[in-house]
Amino acid sequence: MPDVRTIEPSKAAAIAATSWVEAPVQYLADLSVKPVTYNPPAGTGLPRRDGNYRDFKVRIHDARPLVGDLSLDRQAFILTHHDTEVRDFLDEEEVRTRYHAEVEALIKRETGASKVVVFDHTVRTADRALERGLRTPVRSVHNDYTERSGPQRVRDLLPPEEAEQRLKKRFAEYNVWRNIDDQPIEMAPLGFVDSESIAPRDLAVCDLVYADRTGEIYQGVYNADHRWFYFPKMTRDEAILIKCYDSMKDGRARFSLHAAFDDPTSPANARPRQSIEARALAFFD
Repeated sequence: MPDVRTIEPSKAAAIAATSWVEAPVQYLADLSVKPVTYNPPAGTGLPRRDGNYRDFKVRIHDARPLVGDLSLDRQAFILTHHDTEVRDFLDEEEVRTRYHAEVEALIKRETGASKVVVFDHTVRTADRALERGLRTPVRSVHNDYTERSGPQRVRDLLPPEEAEQRLKKRFAEYNVWRNIDDQPIEMAPLGFVDSESIAPRDLAVCDLVYADRTGEIYQGVYNADHRWFYFPKMTRDEAILIKCYDSMKDGRARFSLHAAFDDPTSPANARPRQSIEARALAFFD
């Protein structure tokens, strides 16, 4: 995890020139209570969480004017154009057979990985999620993998011999996030913390408890130095790549923090957000 770095004057000026909104996001205020999240099966209830969570108001900048300067190895997120041939993202079979292949090709294109394994996806909606068997947007500041759970995911998904060989070289875990509605996103967009503003102490290990297993994620601990960004009005032909784990410890971004938030510029009758995130492991020679 890179240390907090002093922002370059030119970059600071570029950020200051962008528009921004102010909105609350949900952080851990401290570690007085160990964070644990209990996840029921999809569509059966909302997650239950332990931890001293609080809303903190942050300034979230429009990243669209900066899109050409963003890097997976610095900020840990980028926006790219990405057409899809998927007709119905609620069709599980179509997503697995068609969209997973599209995500694999996208990650190879953007990262240069030699092998990509797309292993999971989640559809989220802000409209009647439970009764539709879907999940809601995640509003706590978090990252999907930890120093321990990243390598464990490789061992979970690959044959033992291949996993151990792959773990000797660089690998990373990426999420690909997109709007699946025909109209631009108006409600609960996704915000991102520039990884160059994240300190190691900002990442708290949180147990993620399911009916059949327990995993780990990082929850974000509040840091006033975090620099927040988002991409307003995302359309269906755009995709965000988020780096959630990188095994390389050479100063590049290794983890990210992100969360959904309530955009104060959203219209009163905003369309409920509908999105999909696909998760993948990328291996490098």
